[in-house]
Amino acid sequence: MLSPATTATAAAFLSAAPASSSSTHRRRSRRAAISASLSSEEPLLIRAARGEDGLPRPPAWMMRQAGRYMASYQALSKRHPSFRERSETTDLIVEITLQPWHAFAPDGVILFSDILTPLPAIGVPFDISESKGPVIQSPVRTEEQVRELVPIDLDKLQFVGESLKILRNEIDGKAALLGFVGAPWTIATYVVEGGMTNTYTNIKRMCHTAPNVLRGLLSHLAEAISDYIIYQVNSGAQCIQIFDSWGGQLPPHVWEQWSKPYIRRLWLRLRQNALTYHLCCI
Repeated sequence: MLSPATTATAAAFLSAAPASSSSTHRRRSRRAAISASLSSEEPLLIRAARGEDGLPRPPAWMMRQAGRYMASYQALSKRHPSFRERSETTDLIVEITLQPWHAFAPDGVILFSDILTPLPAIGVPFDISESKGPVIQSPVRTEEQVRELVPIDLDKLQFVGESLKILRNEIDGKAALLGFVGAPWTIATYVVEGGMTNTYTNIKRMCHTAPNVLRGLLSHLAEAISDYIIYQVNSGAQCIQIFDSWGGQLPPHVWEQWSKPYIRRLWLRLRQNALTYHLCCI
């Protein structure tokens, strides 16, 4: 389900609106009529995200990437067995992203990628093992390691921008194009644990034994992820899904302390940019 949409430019317009008058009322009425005309031509998912009334039906889309059960995806995976190759090669990203859209025509088309894709761009290399999943050889657990992280280098993520631009053209307004990122806490669990885990022992311990180190890591990730979201929007994404996949491992009061504030930082940072976008936190 979509969370309340955030439209930065609309919010800025409303906050700057002058006092009411008959002339401004007429101008606003004309703007509303133009907006209604334009919105009817926009993808259904975007109109729903904006909170429009009177839509013909709820939008339907696949929350995650391409249906990996599809025969076309499985055949492509045999030709390209490396997940990182599939998720970091423009032609393959475009092909895989469009597979379920061509098959089912959902209202949203989500970029084929991974929440860990931006990690090398901030100085955290990783591999993906067929048996173990993501593997980070040098987990980040000390203050010195946090200081060694670098601002996100978007030049290392050009395949994401190129793919979004191609997809936006291919879809041609018939559906909404969705990008996505991992929430800072969820990304931090991989960075601290070194990969998948069932216990989250190290990062939970850091909440108590090294809270300043963890705050520094989460702050760096929030800055990098917000830059990455802006990059995706500028490249053509119309809606961004934020996956806090491992936020559910925290009791509510702990999530309020260690995950929510950094998701809010993303939102606040995005509000400062003159972009039109919609956020969905999952």
